[in-house]
Amino acid sequence: MPTASIETLSSPAPVRQVVSPGGIEIWHVESPLVPLVALAFAFEGGAAQDPVEQPGVAQMLARLPDAGAGPYDSDAFQERPAARAIELTFHAGPDAVGGSLKTLVKHADEAFELLRLALAEPRFDADAIERVRAQTIAGLRYQANDPNVVASKRFFAEAFPDHPYGRPASGTVGSVAAITRDDLVRLHRAVATRSRVKVAVVGAIGPERLGELVDAVFGSLPEAEPLRPVPPTMVAGRGSRVVVDLDLPQSVIRFGLNGVTWRDPDFTPAYVLNHVLGGGAFTSRLFQEVREKRGLAYSVGTSLVSYRASAMTWGFTATKNERVPEALDVIASEMIRLKEEGPTDDELQKAKDYLTGSYALGFDTSTKIAHQLAQIAFEGLGIDYIARRNALVSAVTQADIRRAATRMLDDGEMLVVVAGRPVGIA
Repeated sequence: MPTASIETLSSPAPVRQVVSPGGIEIWHVESPLVPLVALAFAFEGGAAQDPVEQPGVAQMLARLPDAGAGPYDSDAFQERPAARAIELTFHAGPDAVGGSLKTLVKHADEAFELLRLALAEPRFDADAIERVRAQTIAGLRYQANDPNVVASKRFFAEAFPDHPYGRPASGTVGSVAAITRDDLVRLHRAVATRSRVKVAVVGAIGPERLGELVDAVFGSLPEAEPLRPVPPTMVAGRGSRVVVDLDLPQSVIRFGLNGVTWRDPDFTPAYVLNHVLGGGAFTSRLFQEVREKRGLAYSVGTSLVSYRASAMTWGFTATKNERVPEALDVIASEMIRLKEEGPTDDELQKAKDYLTGSYALGFDTSTKIAHQLAQIAFEGLGIDYIARRNALVSAVTQADIRRAATRMLDDGEMLVVVAGRPVGIA
């Protein structure tokens, strides 16, 4: 069984590329310290594959694999992992459907068999579908009164009109009510395929045994058929301000510009720049200018959003209705100033020090390591990315920052969505 290895940044245990007897690639960290096995996986194709008029199918699908599979109905299936302290989770994002498994080594056979049943033989029983549907609709109705959710959903609808990324991933009350068993089966068949999966496993298990177990889970899945293409897109509506009228004393704000995808060579400089702008919890420019100096908001920040077909720099804050215009002016001014002047050398060095020093915190459990590796594999960054990442951050120069700023911040024109009753904004 072929393997390749590197050293991780925080552990002497190597990350090996293992190919199972059935030809499935696995990124594997063998660690005998604790008798656990943690697995993470991701299938290409998520909520962006939902039918155009029926968002919410992928999210609902991700809530059903453990609600009955193979010979077990929902109750019987969920009793089995509970009796062995086996953890099975599933999730759906814009571009992927994935999940994770954690088990004691002594229960690995049963755990992997349960995962196989969930992925290869989901029952989609009518009572389970109706239960999940009711839970989803109840959640949507509750979220309709949450200004943070309202602002975020409206922002994505405005940023990506007539595009899969602009549709609500969790669906609407109407679309979820209309989802049929056939819709779920169709998406499951399209996404849960053996050649479209990325798998990472961490724990006290050797490559030979691991290959057998992974083949048992994923080897019986069908070969992939082409997915519906997701067209490349950029943030629309930049320069506009959209108000969602809510009777609240404080307005919730979402804002965004174009960004840089994780696979782009400029991602690392953009990541460092974002830390200086709004990614640093207490040290960022926006935190200092918006909160510390002016007391406009309790929190403010930005992050990089990377999708298969788009990228975005987006941010959040909330402030009193009468102070919304001032807060937005400060945010826009800091973006322009950062683009024109760049960070100081001290700011740049502190950002790099923090980002390199804190990186290992994302690898402090087997489950975290497995998830990180599966995500890195999904993004196609290479099995040596963990070992290279801190060097990439440390190598960022002021010239790199200026190049990234030109792409991220451009002319500083943002799409802004405000949920509340802001004064001075129509």
